[in-house]
Amino acid sequence: MSLIVPKFDESVVVRSAEAEVIGRAPTTIRLLADSSATGGALSTQRVTLTDGADGAKPHHHAGSAEMFYLLDGTAQLLSGEQVVTAERGDLVIVPPGLPHAFAAAPGHDADILIVITPGVERFEYFRHLERIAYGKVPPESLLDVQELYDTYFLQSAAWDERH
Repeated sequence: MSLIVPKFDESVVVRSAEAEVIGRAPTTIRLLADSSATGGALSTQRVTLTDGADGAKPHHHAGSAEMFYLLDGTAQLLSGEQVVTAERGDLVIVPPGLPHAFAAAPGHDADILIVITPGVERFEYFRHLERIAYGKVPPESLLDVQELYDTYFLQSAAWDERH
């Protein structure tokens, strides 16, 4: 068993009003703390989805676990080949290598705190997603940065069949 010892010596405090916000309804992402702020311990963001909006397509992380905590609402999460419905107060932790995706459940909103550990610099990844959403770069440009952000996209019949 390996132990990751983060290298930072002051508490990280992010005020809500100071967090960078990416996107707008139906998908809003608050960038809270990137890996560089936590000495590599974790990176975290808050994703708010309205009316069944998608959060992330099926993918996996080779070196990090991802935690989803439902602050409010109802979400669907792909975990391997199983689609799990999570509600307010529920926690889902996906280990490295396991395919996963998430969305607000059809007809519902979801407010999700997401933590990736060990941390990966992810803020620029979300900015990249915003550039795709606004048509500034093509969606396939994500394929060029999969390794950089430890986010490897894949197909999932279980996820495709959820609607």
